[in-house]
Amino acid sequence: MSAPSQSNVVVPSDSPVTRSCATHPLSLLVIEDDPVLRDFCLEIGKQMGFAASFADSIPSARAVLPQPVDVVLLDVRLPGGEGLSLLDDIRAKHPSAIVIIMTAYPTVDSAVEALRTGAGDYLSKPFTVDDLALTLERAAERRIFDVESRELRERLRTGEGEGRLTGRSPGMEKLYRILSKVAFTTHPVLIVGESGTGKSVVAQAIHLNGPRAAEPFTTLECTVLTPAVMDAQLFGSAGEPPLLGRAGTIFLDEVSELPLDLQARLVRALETRQISTHDGTDSVPLAGRLLASTTRDLTRLVATGRFRNDLFYRLNVVNLRLPALRERKEDIPLLAASILERLHIESEDYHTIAQDALRLLVDYDWPGNVRELQHALERAFALSSGPVLHLGDLPTQLQNARIERDHRQPQAIAAPENLLTIEVRSIADMEKQAILTTLRQLNGDKLMAAKLLGIGKTTLYRKLKEYELTDSDV
Repeated sequence: MSAPSQSNVVVPSDSPVTRSCATHPLSLLVIEDDPVLRDFCLEIGKQMGFAASFADSIPSARAVLPQPVDVVLLDVRLPGGEGLSLLDDIRAKHPSAIVIIMTAYPTVDSAVEALRTGAGDYLSKPFTVDDLALTLERAAERRIFDVESRELRERLRTGEGEGRLTGRSPGMEKLYRILSKVAFTTHPVLIVGESGTGKSVVAQAIHLNGPRAAEPFTTLECTVLTPAVMDAQLFGSAGEPPLLGRAGTIFLDEVSELPLDLQARLVRALETRQISTHDGTDSVPLAGRLLASTTRDLTRLVATGRFRNDLFYRLNVVNLRLPALRERKEDIPLLAASILERLHIESEDYHTIAQDALRLLVDYDWPGNVRELQHALERAFALSSGPVLHLGDLPTQLQNARIERDHRQPQAIAAPENLLTIEVRSIADMEKQAILTTLRQLNGDKLMAAKLLGIGKTTLYRKLKEYELTDSDV
């Protein structure tokens, strides 16, 4: 293939390749034996901001694969074998790399096979400067998206992301995976879950961790506002522009309560990307991102005609289901520590939880979910007579639930008096067990464990050494 005579390419300042250069330039590996085409690809890649390198055969490609690679331009026919045979090597060393297949013998079958075996895109020779630049731009965008999503997911699971999401249970890990992707998109998101699971918190996390974080976040509570107020806010009124026409995020809390006539107008706005003004004489472009939540089964409401089918599918582009607290009880110690930390910051009073009280928190089913847990700890925090929250400080319904559960459990048959034994445990044994239990409940998080136990992190490490406790014990 002869390279195009004009090989200059203009790269916009908001290009993903340009953005990545500020931190770590994306790396491009060109695997091509034709020196003219190879140099052409290298030149365009460098003009776009890639850190570009090359290989001209199967053996030379395998030799350079240990180096960092973000995007690969791979020729199908190479000295030493078929280029597609390198896909497994690339996937093994760089599973997130974007591979673009180049071939002078394009067929539908070969394209399907390349994509099936792991290629991310396809270029047919001969191709133009624009063809190559557009394909590389698309690959860079995907690669940057993957990197940013992975980094956000890690921030969310470690509690360092924007918002107040807490938990490391499988249900929360799944939530972080989806949330870390949708935060960078503009698609509508439907957040479903029981009351008190934190749907508004998740909506704010999507907003705060995405590109619209500096723009307004507006909540419309559909169960509280009148239809006239919702109409005026969403679609505007005399002297008031529509929320949907402003940059930012609009969160429809309990969207199931949106009246049918407003549902119809919202569908039209989402379909046409235009919002008609209040007098119908003009329209403005749809600019806001829409998030919605519900505690109800919208498919049932659709079946009974109480919710529009077309709006349901428009909103349900991405569905985020929040697990109930009883489905992720392993997160309760982390949540309790996070809530007490917030209360400590607000009041400057520091409280910890006694082990029997913490066990009760974990055993309770929490019909009101995280909101109920938060209220229970706030009440205990306010009424406690000392720095440690005990069973008696917890709400009555928790203690009653414990009594009922104990009554339902079969009673053990009493042993003869001469067979009764009394186990005497030393304070050191009790302290060791308390530390071990807390660490296990917090999945080994030593900082959170120290906060929950009411000791400094240095003291905790000293106790771990004193009791010869290692990470394998947790």
